[in-house]
Amino acid sequence: MSDIVTVSESNFDQEVIQSATPVLVDFWAPWCGPCKQIAPVIDALAEEHAGKVKFAKVNVDDNPNLAARYGVRGIPALLFFKGGQIVQQQVGAVPKQQIAAMFA
Repeated sequence: MSDIVTVSESNFDQEVIQSATPVLVDFWAPWCGPCKQIAPVIDALAEEHAGKVKFAKVNVDDNPNLAARYGVRGIPALLFFKGGQIVQQQVGAVPKQQIAAMFA
């Protein structure tokens, strides 16, 4: 998981909003089964797209204000940011191709 940045309320703006690189943010929680299912997929995509897309994870239990700020009600929630704006979002455990299509 070395290619994936853990973000929190304290560093979200710096790591995601101000990032020059597009960022895929995975809103997840340790108790969430589907989150665990897609974790290896996110890891693989982070390796495949290293340098082109930044990958970040937000634990919604530890960062409820971030989840509220972006209207995250179901997890896993994948939000794709470009230039500080959400350009794509996906909720639930979806196939790798569907996640990759968000930033194709």
